[in-house]
Amino acid sequence: MDKEYNFQILLPNGTTVRLKFYNPEPKMPFRDFIQRVEKEYVRAWKQSGSVKRKREVNWKGGSFLLVDADDMKIQNVVNFKNFKQQECHILRLQDGLEDITTTFENMWDLTPDTDLIKELPQEYTFETALADLIDNSLQAVWSSEVSYKHISVDIDDDMISIFDTGPGMDGSNENSIVKWGKMGASLHRSYKEQAIGVKPPYLKPFFGMFGYGGPIASMQLGRCALVSSKKKDSKKVYTLSLDRDALLSSNWKTGGSMRDPEEDEMRRTPHGSFTKVEISEPKSKVDVHQLRCKLKDIYFPYIQYDEDAKSGKTQMPVKFEVNGVNLTEIAGGEIATTNVHSCNGPEFVLQLQFSCKQDNMRKHRSPNLKTYRKANARLKCVYFPIEKGKENIDKIVEKLGTRENFETFSRVSIRRLGRLLPDARWGLLPFMDMKQKRGTLAQLLKRCCMRVKCFIETDAGFNPTRSKTDLAQHCPFTTALRNFGDKPLENENDIKVQIYKDGNLLNPLQLKKEYEDWLIQMHRYDDDEADCGEDQPVFVVSPANKKALRISSEVARVHKSIMRNGRTWSCGQRIKILKGACAGVHNNNVYATIEYFLLEGLQDESGGEARILCRPSSLPDEKGCLLSVNNGETNLDMGGSLSIPLSVIDAGKCIAVDKTEWDIHIEKRRQKSPSTIELLGAEQCQELEVNGALVDARAGKSPPEEVVAIVRPGNYVSSSSSKSLDQKYIVKSNLEMTMKVNFKGDADERPNVSHIYSERVGPKSLKGIQGLYVFSVKHKLNGFYRSAGVYTFSFHLNESDCKSSERSVQIKPSSKVGKWVLLNDDQLTLHRVRVGSVFPPLSIACLDEFGNRIRFATVKVAVKVQTNEGLLLFHVEKFTPEFSEHTLTVKDMLMESSELDKLRPTYGATLVVCRSDDKFSVSVPCEVNPGPLWNVMASPIFENQVLPGYTIQEFILEMFDQYGNHVIEGTQVQLNVEGLSIQDRLGTARTVDRHGCIDLGGLLKVTAGYEKSVSISIYSGNNVLLNLQSQTEKRMLRIATKVPDACVAGTQLENLVFEVVNSDGVVDATIHHEEKSGQLHMLTIKDDSSFMEESLRFTFNHGRCTVPTIFVPEVEESFNFVAAHSCYPELHLNIKVPVVQALKEKYDHLLTEEEKHDGSPTPWEVSPLQEFLQPVGNLMVPKVDQQEFQSPCNRPCSYGNTSLLPDSSGLQQLVNLKEQLVYSKNTMDKHGTRIGDMEKKLETLKEMKEKATQELYKLQGCIGSYKKHLINHIESMPHTAAAIICALSREVSFEESSNHFMGDVIGLVALLGTVCTSNLSRILAEYLGKDQMLAIVCKSFEAAGALEKFVQSDHKEVDSMYPFCNPALLQKNPTHGRSFVICLEDIRPYTGELDLSDPQRKLALPDPVLPSGMVPDGFLGYAVNMVDLDCHHLQMLTSAGHGLRETVLYCLFGQLQVYKTREDMVAARASIKHGAVSLDGGIMKQNGLTSFGVGDIEICFPVAESRELSTSINAVEVEMQIEEKKSTLTDINRCIQTVHKFHRKAKKKFEKAKKLGHKLLEDIRSSQEQSPSPKKEGRQLVNTSSSQSS
Repeated sequence: MDKEYNFQILLPNGTTVRLKFYNPEPKMPFRDFIQRVEKEYVRAWKQSGSVKRKREVNWKGGSFLLVDADDMKIQNVVNFKNFKQQECHILRLQDGLEDITTTFENMWDLTPDTDLIKELPQEYTFETALADLIDNSLQAVWSSEVSYKHISVDIDDDMISIFDTGPGMDGSNENSIVKWGKMGASLHRSYKEQAIGVKPPYLKPFFGMFGYGGPIASMQLGRCALVSSKKKDSKKVYTLSLDRDALLSSNWKTGGSMRDPEEDEMRRTPHGSFTKVEISEPKSKVDVHQLRCKLKDIYFPYIQYDEDAKSGKTQMPVKFEVNGVNLTEIAGGEIATTNVHSCNGPEFVLQLQFSCKQDNMRKHRSPNLKTYRKANARLKCVYFPIEKGKENIDKIVEKLGTRENFETFSRVSIRRLGRLLPDARWGLLPFMDMKQKRGTLAQLLKRCCMRVKCFIETDAGFNPTRSKTDLAQHCPFTTALRNFGDKPLENENDIKVQIYKDGNLLNPLQLKKEYEDWLIQMHRYDDDEADCGEDQPVFVVSPANKKALRISSEVARVHKSIMRNGRTWSCGQRIKILKGACAGVHNNNVYATIEYFLLEGLQDESGGEARILCRPSSLPDEKGCLLSVNNGETNLDMGGSLSIPLSVIDAGKCIAVDKTEWDIHIEKRRQKSPSTIELLGAEQCQELEVNGALVDARAGKSPPEEVVAIVRPGNYVSSSSSKSLDQKYIVKSNLEMTMKVNFKGDADERPNVSHIYSERVGPKSLKGIQGLYVFSVKHKLNGFYRSAGVYTFSFHLNESDCKSSERSVQIKPSSKVGKWVLLNDDQLTLHRVRVGSVFPPLSIACLDEFGNRIRFATVKVAVKVQTNEGLLLFHVEKFTPEFSEHTLTVKDMLMESSELDKLRPTYGATLVVCRSDDKFSVSVPCEVNPGPLWNVMASPIFENQVLPGYTIQEFILEMFDQYGNHVIEGTQVQLNVEGLSIQDRLGTARTVDRHGCIDLGGLLKVTAGYEKSVSISIYSGNNVLLNLQSQTEKRMLRIATKVPDACVAGTQLENLVFEVVNSDGVVDATIHHEEKSGQLHMLTIKDDSSFMEESLRFTFNHGRCTVPTIFVPEVEESFNFVAAHSCYPELHLNIKVPVVQALKEKYDHLLTEEEKHDGSPTPWEVSPLQEFLQPVGNLMVPKVDQQEFQSPCNRPCSYGNTSLLPDSSGLQQLVNLKEQLVYSKNTMDKHGTRIGDMEKKLETLKEMKEKATQELYKLQGCIGSYKKHLINHIESMPHTAAAIICALSREVSFEESSNHFMGDVIGLVALLGTVCTSNLSRILAEYLGKDQMLAIVCKSFEAAGALEKFVQSDHKEVDSMYPFCNPALLQKNPTHGRSFVICLEDIRPYTGELDLSDPQRKLALPDPVLPSGMVPDGFLGYAVNMVDLDCHHLQMLTSAGHGLRETVLYCLFGQLQVYKTREDMVAARASIKHGAVSLDGGIMKQNGLTSFGVGDIEICFPVAESRELSTSINAVEVEMQIEEKKSTLTDINRCIQTVHKFHRKAKKKFEKAKKLGHKLLEDIRSSQEQSPSPKKEGRQLVNTSSSQSS
């Protein structure tokens, strides 16, 4: 035979090593044994991570010592003969170091039998758990051989301690402490048979049934438990540690130790053995006094025992203490209270012996529970009499303070092996119940039986419930005991019950008789009943329902109690009216409750009838008789109650019913009615050939095709499984049943219960069984059993008080992975992230093939970003995946890519998190936007040298982020330009377009002069991102013709040629004057003196400019003049020409300077006509000489003060006068000729003006024919400023704007633009009103003042102020009334964004939105954007760069909304903030005022005949031609003014010369008269002079 030795070595570092030796030598060297220990320790440490090393073992120290449980030391050699085989021997190893632990990990293995775990109790109270631990202590002390049996319980807030003086435990196999903590290892389970058949009260505390009382109870009471135990012959105390968290995690190995006993422990146990359970951190607090009372009730026979027939004394088998107080000293508790109030008479005691056939026991055998064939019980009935009219049971209930009353008080109390089963509180046993008793003593017995309580003592043949609080219902002995006294049921036929009383065997009839005799005896000796008096009546006068009350008198008395035959009958008393007692009670007895007694007539009257008003038991209380008093009037309403004669009492036909009988009556009614609903199981459904079992399953399994439910009557006992398909236990009715199926998913996914299906069916018959409710499931629920969770099937019997039934089915997820999904709302959120930043964390769940959440396995994860079309954009290289049990969290996803331009302009993309093999993935819509602006690149690069006035046609700035992506649209930068100008008037703040660029092509114009620096810088914040610099080319102005060394005064320099050359001296042909293209290149001639009042300008032609004439001053001095480019002053020349005097003629001193050049032709005398025309725009107009005529009075010789030489003779004087007269004649001729020429030229200019005017009108007619009618109508309005402005616009629009207020007048509001439809024109005009439609728009407040002065002046003042205005404008009376003027400089403009893609530069206003988020129906737009400005008004900008739409129109309309119909406008009120109008006449003001209908409109906006014309290219070209014609007319008018000026001066000089001639003639006549000789010559001279002067 093989030998096996087991050792458990406790190492000094707190670890444990187990060794097994098979067939060893009798002796083993000590060192070899230590090496085996070391080898096993190293192997266990490597294989198990749970082996912790508190410190290293000194394996090389050599000072090893083994100590056994008796402190015996082992050295040198291990002798196996000293150890028993098959037992585990505990040895402590010492390595010579002082640091030795006393607690050892994994010392005990508590792994239970898995089948036992299934039998754990579901509900566990504090008292039940504590009683389980005390059961262990009681079993231990009872099995001890010593006489001192002591159990002590100490409870406080921090600790619960249970100490007993039992035999104790150690580490041996027989008494191992492991058995205390290991479920299923009870030491007393095998002793159960010893507790069957012993003497009552069966004090054999072998309570162990299931083997989990110790560990489960201790963990129910607290978190941690420490069990310490010592055997009498052991020197050491063995300890076992229990931890709740460790046990819940299924770690069944726990720590322990071996220690020396404490002094207090040895003091409390004289014989040296004990077991102590200490529970820390109690889960609840308890009332110590109530606990003492409950423990005394539970263990009363073990605390004090009075049935010792030998001594007759009270025995105290076990000393019980709670917090130091002996329970024998406690007066409370139910047992002590009932003993006080019981009678002193004899008790009715029965001894019952139960036996059962072996075959019948197998039917009820539990798979893990052993049952037995015999059981014993003792029944002790105790009588509780009535004393002084009050039941003692009522006194007991009052003292105990329970919710029970006399009717509901428990009539049966059960103990098993002396231990009370607290929940076994039954009613009367059948043999105790007198409800079926008949005869004269029936009522007495029925009343007396309710004063009895039966105390039952059972042995171990009866099985308890798992919590040991009641008898197990499935045990056949329990059923037989509960039905004791009744006819045995079918399942009780095999159970035999023998009845003994006082040692004599009784049959059921004998038992019944002896019990009735005992009741009567107890009644006679102990009951003390008292009589009750009558009450005061309530009078009912002239009741209206006398027929229902069955009385004839007008007065009746109502009583609540009455004395009849020496007995008091009271209101509320339950009675039974025997069948046939009176009318209305014929076929059956009627159970009722007395409500009132009705006596006819007054008390002294006779002949009146007395009746009992009672409510049948089938009638609810609220439908019974009702006595009420209202305003002193008494009413008695019968309701559904009965009125029977009082004589039935005298006839013995009315019997008082006690509670038992009444309950029996009610119970019978209940037993016949539906009570509970039960679902058939798989076995029962198989009998009916129906697939209808509801069982737990995994997702995807097919549900049952049908579910079958039945209705059980009230008399059905659920333990009778063999009768489940018996028809008498299935209610047959016509009521319908409803099945509701609810579903509750996993808490993380679907926390709410959802209803998924309902069905209502009637009963049907299958296999001959009626009353079956069959519900279809599989064919009506698609996808049933696919979602994991709990399916709850609820069944309710309609129109019945039957208790509803529920059945829950647990569906677990499938094990097959189906897909990955995002948790929470990640899939609904569009994540926006910038490149270079971290994407928000994503939580991902793993679902099975049916969409249920399952455990997430650790896999390799990849993250990538792709386009919405599925093309890969880039991989996310940096991220952190975290796996939990059911969730994958991906975080720290850094977005880095230079490929974002592929996503422009929306940057919409998809973030994909997937497995590395792309088998499962989730997608998240996102926007990956570029980062902030980092770098700027210009394309093409700035030219090294540019020309002034040159517009750079191609120049694009590309904006990049740090990763090389173009930045997002709308990014703002600041431009700083020097020597350049931006042509679009948008300023230097720029935003990036949708391509990530800023296109400045065609917008940058070089404004710097020649050889100047130009630069452009790009700023973002304070950072300069780009700085480009260049320089304009070098140009010089030179004169190509030779300048004379000197010029004669009064002559002229002719045909001077000036050239603009580059640095190489080559003429720059691009310097060419062309007004159409805006290239203005002119040469300005200006002298340093006042000789030239105005500078002369001449045009360049391909780099050259020819100056035809420059007049030289008539003074002899240096002539200095400057020739410079009109736009580029750096291109200039200073020219200095010396001036010399010419030889004087004989009479030069008598001539004026002007007359000295009389022989040369004047500028007006040049022919043909083309020579005196000069270009003005596209027209040729007459040249105007800029030189003023000099007055003759300014000549060196004054004609008005002619003096003769003193030495001259009279003839000489006449000669001189003649010469002067001839000169005067020549002067007059010259000025007259000039006057005539000027008048001819004026006529020519007027013809040119008329022609240009007609052409202008023709152009205006092409584009503005739709305005003519409106303008004519306004001009016809008398006395209005608007009419004057319209007329002035025709006359003054061509004058010099700087000299006229009309230059700052823009026009009338009604004429600023057009609209598309007549309905829109009328409603906008009605909204503004006539005054605002005729308001005058001016640029400045000064223009408004000048306008006011003009319209309020008479025609004479106007004529003097504005000579070119048509006098007919103000021929009528001056204007009166009020006129409105809008000044642009005073308007607060719209500051929002504009739609620059629209030629009309409309305001970028957002569409209105209703609270629902939708744009209102019928919304057409904003009024401010529905007026199309005329082309020339589109170019009108204020100094701040705002147009007429942002100023005037926004000031008038604001955000006025336009709708198609009034209904649309009214429906959109919630989105209207600044007013609205509709095309059919509705107007809603901002202040809430609303008007409807059609008004009388006089002034409307013009309606464009063709909307395309106002925005077409042809219309723009026509507008440009109109502006060009206006400019030409302005130049012509300027020439007319100049000619008029010289014309007036010539006329003045002509008149002066004429006056001088007349004076000379008078002087000649006077000289002739004074000097007669020579007379002939003088007369001839005078005649000649006179004829010439005429």
